[in-house]
Amino acid sequence: MPRFKLVIEYAGTKYSGWQIQKNARTVQGEVDRAIREVAGRREFELYGSGRTDAGVHALAQVAHLELYTSLAPEPLRRRLNDELPADIHILSIDKAPHRFHARHDAVSRCYLYQISRRRTAFGKPFVWWIREPLDLDAMRHAAQAFLGRQDFAAFSDDDPDEKSTVVVLERLELVEAGALILGRFDAAPGRGGAGSTLPPARWARPTWGVTLLVTVALSAMVLEGAGAEWSAIYMRDVFSAGPFVAGLGVATG
Repeated sequence: MPRFKLVIEYAGTKYSGWQIQKNARTVQGEVDRAIREVAGRREFELYGSGRTDAGVHALAQVAHLELYTSLAPEPLRRRLNDELPADIHILSIDKAPHRFHARHDAVSRCYLYQISRRRTAFGKPFVWWIREPLDLDAMRHAAQAFLGRQDFAAFSDDDPDEKSTVVVLERLELVEAGALILGRFDAAPGRGGAGSTLPPARWARPTWGVTLLVTVALSAMVLEGAGAEWSAIYMRDVFSAGPFVAGLGVATG
């Protein structure tokens, strides 16, 4: 059965995350529905590189699709986009080796996080607005402590015996862009060595680090609310050790 690599962008505001769920509207569910409409088939495999949570966006979610179809990749992409809602768009479809697996071949992922330092009439679904002045130098200094292998259990409600909170943070950069502070997080799951009994590793959630960075920037002031907002997260790129060796999604620089 032919296998394809899909690169998908979406605004996650109206969705309960990527993965198909019962009684919830999800991005994968919408793509799955479009495939059934275009191909007229119910037997296919659609697998994303990883789950994004409710409200999280993606600039380049990667998925593989195994599907019998007479359509070439570009006509297939156009037909699928015609069936998808306006907030989901397939950027590219390419033929892929049968051994390519969007999730299993992913070795690290890049996320972006947007903090707004002013109230915005248009950007509420896409940024975390913080009223208090932020000290960007303090945030950058604190960011250095996150690099490397870290355990983010203090930022998670997950049971560490069931799901690992250990993450290898490979890159964390903070830059100014007008009223925005943009954070880039490159992370890989903190896997155990051979024969490890550690629970399955997970990918970093940028909200874990952003909440602490902002607390530092506010000089230990107490933030109102529970912490960083999911709506400001963007999956930017996925990097693979499989058949597609470089970044699987958008530009990797």
